[in-house]
Amino acid sequence: MRPETNTRTEILAGISTFLATMYIIVVNPAILSQAGLPFSGVLTATVLLSFFCSLMMGLYARNPLVVAPGMGLNAFFTFTAVKGMGLTPDVALGAVFWAGILFLLLSLLNVRSAIVRIIPLPLRYAVSAGIGLFITLIGFENAKFIVANPATLVGIARFNDPIVLTFVFGLLLTAVLVVRNVPGAIIIGIVLTTLAAWPIGRYWGDSSAVNFGLKTLVNVQGIVAAPDFSLVGKLDLVGSLKWSLWPVIFAFAFTDLFDSLSTFVGVAEAGGLQDDNGQPRNLNRSLLTDAVATTLAGVFGTSPGTAYIESAVGIAQGGRTGLTAIVAGCCFLPFLFLSPLLSMIPAIATAPALVLVGAFMIKPVTRIDWSQLDDALPAFLALVLIPFSYSITQGLIWGFLSWTVIKVAVGKSRDVPPGLWLVDAFCVLALTAGH
Repeated sequence: MRPETNTRTEILAGISTFLATMYIIVVNPAILSQAGLPFSGVLTATVLLSFFCSLMMGLYARNPLVVAPGMGLNAFFTFTAVKGMGLTPDVALGAVFWAGILFLLLSLLNVRSAIVRIIPLPLRYAVSAGIGLFITLIGFENAKFIVANPATLVGIARFNDPIVLTFVFGLLLTAVLVVRNVPGAIIIGIVLTTLAAWPIGRYWGDSSAVNFGLKTLVNVQGIVAAPDFSLVGKLDLVGSLKWSLWPVIFAFAFTDLFDSLSTFVGVAEAGGLQDDNGQPRNLNRSLLTDAVATTLAGVFGTSPGTAYIESAVGIAQGGRTGLTAIVAGCCFLPFLFLSPLLSMIPAIATAPALVLVGAFMIKPVTRIDWSQLDDALPAFLALVLIPFSYSITQGLIWGFLSWTVIKVAVGKSRDVPPGLWLVDAFCVLALTAGH
């Protein structure tokens, strides 16, 4: 163990990291259940993936990073792959598995540097921020804060609705907790918003809010249950290998890869976790762990796993070794048995978390040079089309294609990496296939 840390510090850092990331236990099932997957089954898959892969990150990669189903990737699974393209959940899980295999092969062959060069940095920043806006839109929609409006397409809900008022309360409360750096701010916000939503379901009878009584709260059998393993092994490995689904597999794999690389670089900078060459420490092993997480995600029954940028919370507490990730991973296990209790959490309670996660993800736009229009315009299209088209795929497609067309048209074809032409071909195939 490094001299600047000790066992007590690592344990406390692991607990802090868990508190910063445990919201995924509730938020991930809330999103994937909209794709037709059972809440309890996704919860079990989320906990299993977070436990095993955080342990692998700690024991094998020796980095203080939590691994769990990624925000943005779960939105892609639900709203693009299943709802947008009409894939069945089983086929979508199969696509996640094959994306993991592709990611694993790329990591084993050590071609990550070539892959990174394919996608221009401005597009990577824009896609990350665009996914954040997409998640924010989902949060507002789940809370019925943004609603359909025939005159303007979308609009703000009326503020005499108890659900909207409860959401606003939860959003502002959670935001204050986050700004004040309260440990576990997001999960505290979810719990308090759930409690605030209880009168809505109890007295107004709205099924979109929580409706539990005192007997449920005090009855242990009502809040504890055996894990739901119904999604384990339910992936469709053959159906997901159709040629038309390769753009989905590609999107899962490369979004996960870039998300992972961004996390490793950012966390390494924050915690001084670089090797002698200035690269993130144990990068190869960390990427292999992420690839395994995505592969196992398809097997367990959830969207792809990835390293969490919230791991920086534990690093700020002094975590420097794999013990931090091991402790954080073990903290997930007790929640295997709490699916009945956690399933009572309504959409308006997780909606503030989604909105704020979007705020965290918007930061990369500051790295885009907006005065360089041949870079900025493709990045802008990718950024806005992800939420506006309700499709991460469409944002990726038009970002890639517009980058190539604009660069060639202004005489900067050298700025189009050779591999991007292959990506563009996949994009055209996806558009002609009607996706």
